[in-house]
Amino acid sequence: MAQDTTVPKLNFEYWLDKAIEWGQATTLESQKDVCLHLPQLQEFLHQLYETIKHLQGSTAAVQQFPLIGQLLGRLCWNPFVIGYDESQRTLMWCLCCLYSSEPQNAVELKANSWIRSLLCHLVSSSKWESNEAETSTFISALGYTSADYYCHLVKNMVVSLVTELRENQSNGLNIQESISASRVNAMSIFCVPLITLPDLTPLLETLLLYHGSSSKEILSSEFLEAVNEAFLKKKISLPEPAVFSLWLRHLPSLEKATLHLLDQLFSIQLNSLEEVACVIKDSLLPQAASHPAIFRIVNEIFKNALMETDGTSEVMTIIQVFTQLFLQAHQNENKQHRFPLKAYFPNHHQPLVRGLARRPFELPTTSWSQHLKHISDMLKALVEDTNVSSLIDLFEIWFLVACFGEWLDIAAEQLLKAAIEPDAVLWLLAFYYCPKNENQQRTQTMVEAQAVYSHLMMLFSCADLSLKDLEAAVHKLTGVEQCCNQHLTTHLLTNFLLFSTGGHKIAQECIYHVTEVTDTSKEIYNLLIRTAYRFNHSGEENQRTVKLLNALLQKLPLKV
Repeated sequence: MAQDTTVPKLNFEYWLDKAIEWGQATTLESQKDVCLHLPQLQEFLHQLYETIKHLQGSTAAVQQFPLIGQLLGRLCWNPFVIGYDESQRTLMWCLCCLYSSEPQNAVELKANSWIRSLLCHLVSSSKWESNEAETSTFISALGYTSADYYCHLVKNMVVSLVTELRENQSNGLNIQESISASRVNAMSIFCVPLITLPDLTPLLETLLLYHGSSSKEILSSEFLEAVNEAFLKKKISLPEPAVFSLWLRHLPSLEKATLHLLDQLFSIQLNSLEEVACVIKDSLLPQAASHPAIFRIVNEIFKNALMETDGTSEVMTIIQVFTQLFLQAHQNENKQHRFPLKAYFPNHHQPLVRGLARRPFELPTTSWSQHLKHISDMLKALVEDTNVSSLIDLFEIWFLVACFGEWLDIAAEQLLKAAIEPDAVLWLLAFYYCPKNENQQRTQTMVEAQAVYSHLMMLFSCADLSLKDLEAAVHKLTGVEQCCNQHLTTHLLTNFLLFSTGGHKIAQECIYHVTEVTDTSKEIYNLLIRTAYRFNHSGEENQRTVKLLNALLQKLPLKV
């Protein structure tokens, strides 16, 4: 005859009677009786757990053991029972087995609420402290103070759960031995009120990295939201893989983390892109974006933020720094596990993506002009292709170029500093500042840019300059009707002041005048901090330019 593995009914009733008796115990003899029976109780509870762990939620368990709730409830509130390490841990396992991850009726909802309260009670020192008078003798006999004992208890419980989850994960193909999804869900629920307990961190990490056999999410959304909230507020510290797993398995947490980063950057006065980069890197989002799914979602959120703010230079600068940090993290990935660029930009012209993704420091400075011409030629062919018929397609191409804006800043700089055929590079800048060509807008922008560029190049080597010498360029800046022309002229004029022979003498006066008559102070400031950031990372031989740049950055924030 096959062995019956169920818990004998008489045994169940015996332990229920004992639990009722112990609950009424007031004498020392009765308390000694509890301690005397603890090993046998532990054996019974383990047998009960083995029976119910394969049942689906509280309804099935109650059908087999109608009084299981009364038994577990009484045992959980007995300080001498839960003071025994093994019993306390097995009680928690049993409760997790009763939890319904997808409650089907009001009874299961109520049972879940009751289970959560019991789980919180089992690891809440405040609840235990209310019984301290009764338990102090028992705890002292074990050689602990109350605080040390409960800390020890939590640590042991966490170690036990972590070990079980990891062993189950490593033997995931053994269906018979696997932990049920509802039990893992219950574990995550149990963690919610205790998220910030340092001793709980290993369990949080293990749960976040745990993947069962089900295609559905097995962790509670309440748990995932609570962990994300605590992480964003720096109340807990988690290893990077656990954070990345959190964002991969819970899209709302990733969205909240990205919006939280933008709020951070908008709410503080940042004096350099080093500070911006530090805040962005500290968020772990660039590192997490090495996974294409995370990158595409974060990029989409940035794109929406850019549109909602009408393409402000602050948002564009943040996106560009994020892209640089993402590329850095991507290049640091092990080649064996590194995703190809196409995984991040699947709908774009791949040669253009590869050209834009080349970091400037990867090429000698003498090759920058040729590289920019190559990018411009590819972009022009792409934009003028009849397949790019909608504004949406055009915007997507423009946003790709804008994300790699470091090359655009170098383009404006190379126009003035290097011997270069200007048309291709001017077209690249004209496209960035005026992507649409309705009514020949981009063509007109190109004509204006060529006129400003020619005028500035005539003055580039002049040692003695006055504001009047730049009057024509400034007039074009203040008198143009199209804002795209104004942005491009501002970019060229600012670089002229930084890099020309005599520009440093009139730079402060000229910028002060321009920002007085136009709304470009933030734009100029963002251009300057981007240039300073690039100089800090790649170097700039002309120390006069560096000195001027720092002086302008000290003065300009007063007007931003």
